[in-house]
Amino acid sequence: MVPESIDALTSDIDLGESRGDPRAWELARMRHSCAHLMAEAIQELRPDVKFAIGPAIEDGFYYDLDLGAPLSADDLAEIETRMWAHQKADEPFVRRSVSREEALEIFGNNPYKVELIQGFAEGEEITTYQQGDFLDLCRGPHVESTGRIGPFKLQSVAGAYWRGDEKRPMLQRVYGTAWPTQEELDAHLEKLEEAQRRDHRKLGRELDMYMVSDEIGPGLILWQPKGATVRYLVEQFEQQEQLARGYKLVYTPHIASEKIYKQSGHLETYHENMYAPMSIDEVDYYLKPMNCPGHIMIFKNDVRSYRDLPIRYAELGTVYRYERSGTLHGMLRVRGFTQDDAHIFCTPDQVEDEVEGVIDLAQHMADVFGYQFKAYLATRPEKAIGDDEVWQLAINRLVTALDRKGLAYEIDEGGGAFYGPKIDIKWVDALGREWTGPTIQADFNLPERFDVSYIGEDGERHRAVMIHRTLLGSMERFVGGLIEHYAGAFPVWLAPVQAVLIPITDDQVEYATQIGNDLKQRGFRVEIDTGRDRMQAKIRNAQMQKVPYMLVIGKREAEAGTVAVRARTGDDLGAMPASDFADLLTELAESKSLALTRSQD
Repeated sequence: MVPESIDALTSDIDLGESRGDPRAWELARMRHSCAHLMAEAIQELRPDVKFAIGPAIEDGFYYDLDLGAPLSADDLAEIETRMWAHQKADEPFVRRSVSREEALEIFGNNPYKVELIQGFAEGEEITTYQQGDFLDLCRGPHVESTGRIGPFKLQSVAGAYWRGDEKRPMLQRVYGTAWPTQEELDAHLEKLEEAQRRDHRKLGRELDMYMVSDEIGPGLILWQPKGATVRYLVEQFEQQEQLARGYKLVYTPHIASEKIYKQSGHLETYHENMYAPMSIDEVDYYLKPMNCPGHIMIFKNDVRSYRDLPIRYAELGTVYRYERSGTLHGMLRVRGFTQDDAHIFCTPDQVEDEVEGVIDLAQHMADVFGYQFKAYLATRPEKAIGDDEVWQLAINRLVTALDRKGLAYEIDEGGGAFYGPKIDIKWVDALGREWTGPTIQADFNLPERFDVSYIGEDGERHRAVMIHRTLLGSMERFVGGLIEHYAGAFPVWLAPVQAVLIPITDDQVEYATQIGNDLKQRGFRVEIDTGRDRMQAKIRNAQMQKVPYMLVIGKREAEAGTVAVRARTGDDLGAMPASDFADLLTELAESKSLALTRSQD
């Protein structure tokens, strides 16, 4: 997930004030100053460097650099050493206002700064900040001096296009983090280490969950059997929940003609995210970026009465969106993904109730998968259709639903879809990180464009309201997030393999096979390890594969008709009849428990 940056050249870095959080404001100010501290050290090490921008970001900072040769790990260590020296020197940050001409003279040999200077409006104040021998174009703010910067750590170097444009120069981006105290820095670094251990790309490979093939193409996920099993179980659970709440399942094609995307506004406002068209019978067809136009066509296929509403259509629909190569990230940022879209067609008076129903369903999903819950209200973006009055009406309906549910939320200014505002619900995982979760969008614009209507109680045609809704979102992103949330150790009901039977010698293989077949007949996912490894090695292999249970079978168990049950946590649950173990599996799976024993519930 790319954190929101606090641009070093914005006129007002008010993160903390806008969120009512003075600590966040001070952290942003300190981290911005630390980016300059790092730049000062880099300039000493590489005098030929050309600096681009160096903002504070969530939990840290970065600076984009144009260097002749890439920085190495040894370089980062040297840069850190120089930063500590300049911090100890307690150099003041000195602000100075300059004219456009003076700024161009100072930074004239740096094309990135020149471009930024030329972007200032006529009469707009241009300022520089200097500490020690480092002078930068910057609006600040900064702490008083380098000695006021807390403990810091440089983390990594990555590539980044200038201004995020792949047609512009590729720069080196150096990331770091800074905190008020050493204890907070240590805790953050420990959290990052745990995040690396949970990285779904690493665990996905080790657990055979998914793969990406150069021959197939980047950003296109190949689900391996274990990952596909988890996805299937998630989808089946979700579909059952939706059916129980009055949703009707539909499916729409992967391609559609340009006619519908012109009418919907996608070609006008979303074209850069769509793939080039293919010509069929001299008509351009596009891979669908969203499922909503197809659902509208299904709704419009019949005359609808107010008595029919609300109508809730749900689809696990695969969509395709262009993502730049540098933004692709395992299962979390891909080019083709299956989204659990739903569209609710309702009367204006039903909007709040329907939004509340989606919030209830989202809360249920968060509880089942063990996530915490955080909400944002996203308002009109720069590129949008419809007039302000209609947008404000939609925002008011969403606010009313949020207030009626008593759900706290933050404002995401400009974060709405091009056709309407939305409620974004973030899953908060085991490490306190936010993941994209349910979205609920109130849309008064597409119904107008497509003449989506119903016959009212008065016998006249009335405009319907359309609520766009995803629940888990992209299956790729959701399962990737689950891998990290659970650290690969899925609960019993989701585990691709729920138990491994481990016969100690060949004499117990026949009994183990019989038990395994009985468990499979009851619908459980089990495997039998008949390899030549010793018992302890088999147990260790099963634990590394995050299998919930190991059923060890020796001579005594075979003669007694039992299995010795061990949990992947190392707990010894003792010997029990296979039927008792099956009952345990059934109980934990049906309850969607996150525990491995009854006593932990």
